[in-house]
Amino acid sequence: MPIADPSSATLAFTNRSNLALSDTNGQLFWTTNISAAGNSLSEATGGEATLENNGNFILWSSQGTILWQSFDYPTDTLLPGMKLRITHRTHALQRLISWRNPQDPSPGNFSYGADPDEFLQRFIWNGSTPYRRSPVWNKFVEVGQYIESIKSTIYFTLQPIDDEVYISFGLPAPSVSSLVLMKMDCSGKIKIRTWNSNMSKWTDLQSEPNQECNKFGYCGPFGYCDNTQSIVTCKCLDGFEPNNKQDWTARRFSQGCQRMEALRCAQGDGFLNVSTMKVPDQFLYVKNRSLDECITECTSNCSCMAYAYANMGTKVINGDETRCLLWIGDLIDTEKLIGEGENLYIRVNGFNGTVSCFCFCFSACASRYSLYFAGPVELQ
Repeated sequence: MPIADPSSATLAFTNRSNLALSDTNGQLFWTTNISAAGNSLSEATGGEATLENNGNFILWSSQGTILWQSFDYPTDTLLPGMKLRITHRTHALQRLISWRNPQDPSPGNFSYGADPDEFLQRFIWNGSTPYRRSPVWNKFVEVGQYIESIKSTIYFTLQPIDDEVYISFGLPAPSVSSLVLMKMDCSGKIKIRTWNSNMSKWTDLQSEPNQECNKFGYCGPFGYCDNTQSIVTCKCLDGFEPNNKQDWTARRFSQGCQRMEALRCAQGDGFLNVSTMKVPDQFLYVKNRSLDECITECTSNCSCMAYAYANMGTKVINGDETRCLLWIGDLIDTEKLIGEGENLYIRVNGFNGTVSCFCFCFSACASRYSLYFAGPVELQ
Protein backbone atom coordinates (compact mmCIF):
# COMPACT_ATOMS: atom_id res chain seq x y z
CA MET A 1 0.00 0.00 0.00
CA PRO A 2 1.57 3.37 -0.99
CA ILE A 3 1.96 5.84 1.85
CA ALA A 4 -0.18 8.90 1.11
CA ASP A 5 1.94 11.25 3.24
CA PRO A 6 5.56 10.04 3.51
CA SER A 7 6.34 12.76 6.04
CA SER A 8 3.96 11.08 8.51
CA ALA A 9 5.63 7.65 8.26
CA THR A 10 7.96 6.28 10.91
CA LEU A 11 10.17 3.19 11.03
CA ALA A 12 10.56 1.89 14.58
CA PHE A 13 10.94 -1.23 16.71
CA THR A 14 7.75 -2.77 18.07
CA ASN A 15 7.48 -4.26 21.55
CA ARG A 16 8.16 -7.65 19.91
CA SER A 17 11.40 -6.30 18.39
CA ASN A 18 10.08 -6.27 14.84
CA LEU A 19 10.76 -3.31 12.63
CA ALA A 20 7.50 -1.69 11.56
CA LEU A 21 6.62 1.10 9.14
CA SER A 22 3.49 2.98 10.20
CA ASP A 23 1.92 6.44 10.14
CA THR A 24 0.97 8.75 12.98
CA ASN A 25 -2.50 7.19 13.11
CA GLY A 26 -1.00 3.78 13.85
CA GLN A 27 -1.78 2.29 10.43
CA LEU A 28 0.75 -0.47 9.72
CA PHE A 29 2.21 -0.52 6.20
CA TRP A 30 5.01 -3.04 6.60
CA THR A 31 6.80 -5.18 9.19
CA THR A 32 9.77 -7.55 9.26
CA ASN A 33 7.53 -10.16 10.95
CA ILE A 34 10.53 -12.09 12.25
CA SER A 35 8.44 -14.61 14.22
CA ALA A 36 6.90 -15.77 10.92
CA ALA A 37 10.41 -16.11 9.51
CA GLY A 38 11.18 -18.83 12.07
CA ASN A 39 13.04 -16.76 14.65
CA SER A 40 12.10 -16.83 18.32
CA LEU A 41 11.10 -13.65 20.11
CA SER A 42 13.83 -14.21 22.68
CA GLU A 43 16.42 -14.03 19.89
CA ALA A 44 15.06 -10.69 18.74
CA THR A 45 15.09 -9.01 22.16
CA GLY A 46 17.63 -6.22 22.30
CA GLY A 47 18.35 -6.33 18.57
CA GLU A 48 19.46 -3.53 16.28
CA ALA A 49 19.11 -2.59 12.62
CA THR A 50 21.91 -1.46 10.31
CA LEU A 51 22.12 -0.31 6.71
CA GLU A 52 25.26 -1.89 5.26
CA ASN A 53 27.51 -0.26 2.66
CA ASN A 54 26.32 -2.78 0.04
CA GLY A 55 22.69 -1.65 0.50
CA ASN A 56 21.58 -4.58 2.66
CA PHE A 57 19.29 -3.55 5.55
CA ILE A 58 19.82 -6.05 8.39
CA LEU A 59 17.99 -6.72 11.64
CA TRP A 60 20.43 -8.25 14.14
CA SER A 61 19.83 -10.15 17.37
CA SER A 62 21.62 -9.17 20.55
CA GLN A 63 23.84 -12.24 19.96
CA GLY A 64 24.93 -10.89 16.56
CA THR A 65 22.93 -13.27 14.34
CA ILE A 66 20.89 -12.05 11.37
CA LEU A 67 17.15 -12.21 12.07
CA TRP A 68 16.02 -10.53 8.86
CA GLN A 69 17.70 -8.88 5.88
CA SER A 70 16.38 -6.98 2.89
CA PHE A 71 18.61 -8.95 0.48
CA ASP A 72 16.33 -11.96 1.08
CA TYR A 73 13.32 -10.03 -0.26
CA PRO A 74 14.09 -8.62 -3.73
CA THR A 75 11.63 -6.12 -5.18
CA ASP A 76 12.38 -4.60 -8.59
CA THR A 77 16.15 -4.32 -8.03
CA LEU A 78 19.10 -6.69 -7.66
CA LEU A 79 22.28 -5.27 -6.11
CA PRO A 80 25.77 -6.82 -6.26
CA GLY A 81 25.89 -9.33 -3.42
CA MET A 82 22.17 -10.12 -3.62
CA LYS A 83 21.05 -13.54 -4.78
CA LEU A 84 17.89 -14.35 -6.73
CA ARG A 85 16.57 -17.88 -6.13
CA ILE A 86 16.03 -19.65 -9.47
CA THR A 87 15.26 -23.21 -8.35
CA HIS A 88 12.69 -24.19 -5.75
CA ARG A 89 12.85 -27.14 -3.40
CA THR A 90 12.69 -25.74 0.12
CA HIS A 91 11.77 -22.16 -0.77
CA ALA A 92 9.72 -20.49 -3.49
CA LEU A 93 11.23 -19.09 -6.68
CA GLN A 94 12.06 -15.40 -6.60
CA ARG A 95 11.47 -12.76 -9.25
CA LEU A 96 12.21 -9.09 -9.67
CA ILE A 97 8.83 -7.37 -10.05
CA SER A 98 8.52 -3.97 -11.69
CA TRP A 99 6.73 -0.98 -10.21
CA ARG A 100 3.26 -0.25 -11.55
CA ASN A 101 4.54 3.04 -12.96
CA PRO A 102 7.46 5.42 -12.21
CA GLN A 103 5.51 7.01 -9.33
CA ASP A 104 3.74 3.92 -7.95
CA PRO A 105 5.93 1.22 -6.33
CA SER A 106 3.10 -1.31 -6.03
CA PRO A 107 3.65 -4.51 -8.10
CA GLY A 108 3.49 -3.89 -11.85
CA ASN A 109 2.97 -6.08 -14.90
CA PHE A 110 6.55 -7.10 -15.63
CA SER A 111 8.71 -9.61 -13.77
CA TYR A 112 12.14 -11.19 -14.25
CA GLY A 113 13.37 -14.60 -13.12
CA ALA A 114 14.28 -18.13 -14.12
CA ASP A 115 12.16 -20.43 -16.22
CA PRO A 116 10.23 -22.41 -13.57
CA ASP A 117 10.75 -25.59 -15.60
CA GLU A 118 14.46 -25.09 -16.37
CA PHE A 119 16.74 -22.70 -14.48
CA LEU A 120 19.23 -22.54 -17.38
CA GLN A 121 17.30 -19.67 -18.94
CA ARG A 122 15.68 -16.50 -17.62
CA PHE A 123 12.59 -14.64 -18.75
CA ILE A 124 10.93 -11.28 -18.58
CA TRP A 125 7.18 -11.87 -18.31
CA ASN A 126 4.35 -9.46 -19.05
CA GLY A 127 1.86 -10.87 -16.59
CA SER A 128 2.11 -14.60 -17.33
CA THR A 129 3.15 -14.13 -20.98
CA PRO A 130 6.84 -14.47 -21.97
CA TYR A 131 8.12 -11.08 -23.16
CA ARG A 132 11.89 -11.59 -23.42
CA ARG A 133 14.11 -14.66 -22.97
CA SER A 134 17.79 -14.66 -22.11
CA PRO A 135 20.38 -16.84 -23.82
CA VAL A 136 20.61 -20.30 -22.26
CA TRP A 137 23.49 -20.72 -19.82
CA ASN A 138 26.37 -22.57 -21.50
CA LYS A 139 28.72 -22.15 -18.53
CA PHE A 140 28.22 -21.46 -14.84
CA VAL A 141 29.76 -17.98 -15.00
CA GLU A 142 28.42 -15.70 -17.72
CA VAL A 143 30.80 -12.94 -18.74
CA GLY A 144 29.14 -9.76 -19.88
CA GLN A 145 30.54 -7.15 -22.22
CA TYR A 146 33.32 -4.83 -21.14
CA ILE A 147 31.75 -1.45 -20.38
CA GLU A 148 34.09 1.44 -21.10
CA SER A 149 32.21 4.00 -19.00
CA ILE A 150 32.91 2.03 -15.80
CA LYS A 151 36.06 0.34 -17.14
CA SER A 152 34.90 -3.07 -15.99
CA THR A 153 32.91 -6.13 -17.00
CA ILE A 154 29.63 -7.27 -15.48
CA TYR A 155 29.54 -10.95 -14.45
CA PHE A 156 26.51 -13.17 -13.85
CA THR A 157 27.04 -16.30 -11.76
CA LEU A 158 25.06 -19.40 -10.79
CA GLN A 159 25.57 -20.32 -7.14
CA PRO A 160 24.38 -23.50 -5.40
CA ILE A 161 23.36 -22.99 -1.75
CA ASP A 162 22.16 -26.12 0.06
CA ASP A 163 19.65 -27.73 -2.33
CA GLU A 164 18.81 -24.62 -4.37
CA VAL A 165 20.45 -22.48 -7.06
CA TYR A 166 20.75 -18.70 -7.09
CA ILE A 167 21.82 -16.12 -9.63
CA SER A 168 23.93 -13.11 -8.68
CA PHE A 169 25.73 -10.39 -10.58
CA GLY A 170 28.46 -7.88 -9.96
CA LEU A 171 31.90 -6.59 -10.84
CA PRO A 172 35.09 -8.68 -10.57
CA ALA A 173 36.51 -6.12 -8.11
CA PRO A 174 33.71 -4.09 -6.48
CA SER A 175 34.52 -0.42 -6.33
CA VAL A 176 32.81 2.51 -4.66
CA SER A 177 33.47 4.43 -7.88
CA SER A 178 31.37 1.92 -9.86
CA LEU A 179 27.98 1.62 -8.22
CA VAL A 180 25.78 -0.68 -10.30
CA LEU A 181 22.38 -2.33 -10.00
CA MET A 182 20.02 -4.45 -12.08
CA LYS A 183 16.43 -3.22 -12.30
CA MET A 184 13.20 -4.66 -13.72
CA ASP A 185 11.77 -1.47 -15.16
CA CYS A 186 8.04 -0.76 -15.47
CA SER A 187 8.61 -0.31 -19.24
CA GLY A 188 9.31 -4.06 -19.53
CA LYS A 189 13.08 -3.72 -19.84
CA ILE A 190 15.69 -5.28 -17.59
CA LYS A 191 18.37 -2.65 -17.07
CA ILE A 192 21.92 -2.57 -15.77
CA ARG A 193 22.41 0.91 -14.31
CA THR A 194 25.28 2.87 -12.79
CA TRP A 195 25.39 5.93 -10.59
CA ASN A 196 26.65 8.97 -12.51
CA SER A 197 28.16 11.22 -9.85
CA ASN A 198 28.57 14.13 -12.28
CA MET A 199 24.86 14.12 -13.10
CA SER A 200 23.75 12.82 -9.67
CA LYS A 201 21.46 10.20 -11.17
CA TRP A 202 21.32 6.59 -12.33
CA THR A 203 22.09 6.06 -16.03
CA ASP A 204 21.65 2.94 -18.18
CA LEU A 205 24.63 0.78 -19.13
CA GLN A 206 22.58 -1.98 -20.75
CA SER A 207 18.89 -2.41 -21.47
CA GLU A 208 16.93 -5.22 -23.07
CA PRO A 209 14.97 -5.93 -25.08
CA ASN A 210 16.37 -3.04 -27.12
CA GLN A 211 14.97 -4.13 -30.51
CA GLU A 212 11.51 -5.30 -31.50
CA CYS A 213 12.82 -8.62 -32.76
CA ASN A 214 14.52 -9.26 -29.40
CA LYS A 215 11.05 -9.83 -27.94
CA PHE A 216 9.99 -13.41 -27.33
CA GLY A 217 9.05 -15.36 -30.47
CA TYR A 218 8.93 -12.20 -32.58
CA CYS A 219 10.33 -13.85 -35.72
CA GLY A 220 8.04 -16.89 -35.55
CA PRO A 221 8.94 -20.58 -36.01
CA PHE A 222 12.32 -21.17 -37.72
CA GLY A 223 12.93 -17.42 -37.98
CA TYR A 224 15.68 -15.63 -36.07
CA CYS A 225 16.54 -12.09 -35.05
CA ASP A 226 19.82 -11.03 -36.67
CA ASN A 227 21.57 -8.61 -34.30
CA THR A 228 24.76 -8.49 -36.40
CA GLN A 229 23.47 -6.14 -39.10
CA SER A 230 23.12 -2.36 -39.00
CA ILE A 231 19.35 -2.83 -39.29
CA VAL A 232 18.33 -5.51 -36.80
CA THR A 233 15.57 -7.61 -38.32
CA CYS A 234 14.13 -11.11 -38.71
CA LYS A 235 15.54 -13.65 -41.14
CA CYS A 236 14.82 -17.29 -41.97
CA LEU A 237 17.30 -19.96 -40.96
CA ASP A 238 19.26 -21.43 -43.89
CA GLY A 239 17.13 -24.02 -45.69
CA PHE A 240 13.92 -22.15 -44.80
CA GLU A 241 11.81 -19.45 -46.44
CA PRO A 242 9.02 -17.16 -45.18
CA ASN A 243 5.65 -18.81 -44.65
CA ASN A 244 4.02 -15.67 -46.03
CA LYS A 245 6.36 -13.61 -48.21
CA GLN A 246 3.93 -10.69 -48.40
CA ASP A 247 3.76 -10.44 -44.61
CA TRP A 248 7.54 -10.82 -44.37
CA THR A 249 8.08 -7.93 -46.81
CA ALA A 250 5.69 -5.84 -44.72
CA ARG A 251 7.77 -6.71 -41.62
CA ARG A 252 5.08 -8.88 -40.10
CA PHE A 253 7.10 -11.89 -38.99
CA SER A 254 4.91 -13.83 -36.57
CA GLN A 255 4.11 -16.65 -39.05
CA GLY A 256 7.79 -17.44 -39.30
CA CYS A 257 9.41 -19.69 -41.87
CA GLN A 258 8.94 -23.09 -43.50
CA ARG A 259 11.33 -25.65 -44.94
CA MET A 260 12.29 -25.27 -48.57
CA GLU A 261 12.62 -29.05 -48.90
CA ALA A 262 11.24 -31.86 -46.77
CA LEU A 263 13.55 -33.85 -44.53
CA ARG A 264 14.62 -37.38 -45.50
CA CYS A 265 15.85 -38.54 -42.09
CA ALA A 266 18.52 -41.25 -42.59
CA GLN A 267 18.20 -41.00 -46.38
CA GLY A 268 20.02 -37.69 -46.66
CA ASP A 269 19.58 -35.27 -43.77
CA GLY A 270 22.47 -33.21 -42.46
CA PHE A 271 23.08 -30.78 -39.63
CA LEU A 272 23.98 -27.20 -40.44
CA ASN A 273 26.29 -25.54 -37.91
CA VAL A 274 25.10 -21.99 -37.23
CA SER A 275 27.47 -20.09 -34.93
CA THR A 276 27.00 -17.28 -32.35
CA MET A 277 23.35 -18.11 -31.74
CA LYS A 278 20.96 -17.66 -28.88
CA VAL A 279 19.52 -21.16 -29.05
CA PRO A 280 15.73 -21.64 -29.20
CA ASP A 281 13.22 -22.12 -26.41
CA GLN A 282 11.36 -25.37 -25.63
CA PHE A 283 14.39 -27.63 -25.53
CA LEU A 284 14.84 -31.07 -24.03
CA TYR A 285 17.76 -31.07 -21.58
CA VAL A 286 19.56 -34.44 -21.68
CA LYS A 287 22.07 -34.81 -18.85
CA ASN A 288 25.35 -36.69 -18.55
CA ARG A 289 26.09 -37.03 -22.25
CA SER A 290 29.34 -36.73 -24.14
CA LEU A 291 29.34 -34.75 -27.38
CA ASP A 292 29.13 -37.94 -29.45
CA GLU A 293 26.25 -39.22 -27.32
CA CYS A 294 24.44 -35.90 -27.67
CA ILE A 295 24.77 -36.03 -31.45
CA THR A 296 23.46 -39.60 -31.46
CA GLU A 297 20.45 -38.57 -29.35
CA CYS A 298 19.41 -36.20 -32.14
CA THR A 299 20.53 -37.96 -35.31
CA SER A 300 18.81 -41.21 -34.33
CA ASN A 301 15.46 -39.43 -33.86
CA CYS A 302 13.83 -38.13 -37.04
CA SER A 303 11.73 -35.72 -34.95
CA CYS A 304 14.83 -33.99 -33.57
CA MET A 305 15.17 -30.67 -35.41
CA ALA A 306 18.38 -29.38 -33.78
CA TYR A 307 20.91 -29.90 -30.99
CA ALA A 308 23.46 -27.85 -29.05
CA TYR A 309 26.21 -28.96 -26.70
CA ALA A 310 28.36 -27.25 -24.08
CA ASN A 311 30.90 -28.11 -21.41
CA MET A 312 29.66 -26.13 -18.44
CA GLY A 313 32.97 -26.23 -16.57
CA THR A 314 34.26 -27.95 -13.46
CA LYS A 315 31.82 -26.24 -11.07
CA VAL A 316 29.06 -28.86 -11.05
CA ILE A 317 25.66 -27.52 -9.97
CA ASN A 318 23.07 -30.01 -11.16
CA GLY A 319 25.24 -33.13 -11.13
CA ASP A 320 26.37 -32.60 -14.71
CA GLU A 321 29.39 -30.85 -16.21
CA THR A 322 27.86 -30.96 -19.70
CA ARG A 323 24.74 -29.62 -21.32
CA CYS A 324 23.07 -31.46 -24.23
CA LEU A 325 19.98 -29.71 -25.60
CA LEU A 326 17.61 -31.21 -28.18
CA TRP A 327 14.70 -29.62 -30.01
CA ILE A 328 11.69 -31.70 -31.01
CA GLY A 329 9.43 -29.54 -33.16
CA ASP A 330 9.57 -25.86 -34.18
CA LEU A 331 12.55 -23.66 -33.32
CA ILE A 332 11.15 -20.63 -31.49
CA ASP A 333 12.84 -17.43 -30.27
CA THR A 334 16.25 -17.77 -31.89
CA GLU A 335 18.77 -14.94 -32.37
CA LYS A 336 22.16 -14.38 -33.97
CA LEU A 337 24.34 -12.48 -31.51
CA ILE A 338 27.39 -10.25 -31.73
CA GLY A 339 30.55 -11.72 -30.24
CA GLU A 340 28.80 -14.29 -28.05
CA GLY A 341 26.32 -17.14 -28.34
CA GLU A 342 27.00 -20.75 -29.27
CA ASN A 343 26.82 -23.30 -32.09
CA LEU A 344 23.36 -24.54 -33.03
CA TYR A 345 23.19 -27.63 -35.26
CA ILE A 346 20.00 -27.53 -37.36
CA ARG A 347 18.63 -30.53 -39.24
CA VAL A 348 18.33 -29.85 -42.98
CA ASN A 349 17.84 -31.80 -46.18
CA GLY A 350 21.38 -32.65 -47.21
CA PHE A 351 20.90 -31.96 -50.90
CA ASN A 352 19.06 -28.66 -51.01
CA GLY A 353 22.12 -26.72 -52.18
CA THR A 354 21.75 -23.98 -49.59
CA VAL A 355 24.33 -24.91 -47.00
CA SER A 356 28.09 -24.74 -47.13
CA CYS A 357 29.06 -27.07 -44.31
CA PHE A 358 27.12 -29.72 -42.46
CA CYS A 359 27.32 -33.20 -41.06
CA PHE A 360 25.76 -35.87 -43.27
CA CYS A 361 24.04 -38.70 -41.42
CA PHE A 362 24.68 -42.26 -42.50
CA SER A 363 23.20 -45.36 -40.83
CA ALA A 364 23.18 -44.82 -37.05
CA CYS A 365 25.01 -41.45 -37.37
CA ALA A 366 26.73 -42.16 -34.09
CA SER A 367 29.82 -40.03 -34.46
CA ARG A 368 30.59 -36.36 -34.75
CA TYR A 369 33.12 -37.48 -37.34
CA SER A 370 30.37 -38.35 -39.79
CA LEU A 371 31.46 -36.72 -43.01
CA TYR A 372 31.66 -32.94 -42.82
CA PHE A 373 31.30 -31.64 -46.34
CA ALA A 374 32.44 -28.22 -47.43
CA GLY A 375 32.16 -26.93 -50.95
CA PRO A 376 31.75 -23.76 -52.95
CA VAL A 377 27.99 -23.67 -52.59
CA GLU A 378 26.17 -20.45 -51.92
CA LEU A 379 24.39 -19.50 -48.72
CA GLN A 380 21.01 -17.91 -49.36
